[in-house]
Amino acid sequence: MGIEIKMNGNWERDLNRMVQGAVRDVADDYQKMFDRLGRQYKGRPVNEVKAALRREWSRLGGTISDAELTDYAQLINEGTRIKMQVGE
Repeated sequence: MGIEIKMNGNWERDLNRMVQGAVRDVADDYQKMFDRLGRQYKGRPVNEVKAALRREWSRLGGTISDAELTDYAQLINEGTRIKMQVGE
């Protein structure tokens, strides 16, 4: 029993589209998290926002440095919307 793989001339483009789609899905999950936390934690103490961000980031399976958490928490505290962008 074997596996036969046929690659058409557009395989790189097709693979890139699949990867970009997966990246967009992950970015969408983080965008929803940022939007929700932005509504819930605007004006709240940075340490409280950081704790919520850390929990949510972990829930999504990601890792983040303390410095990045602080930066994002400060933006949320100030009411600044964080926008995820995926490069094409």
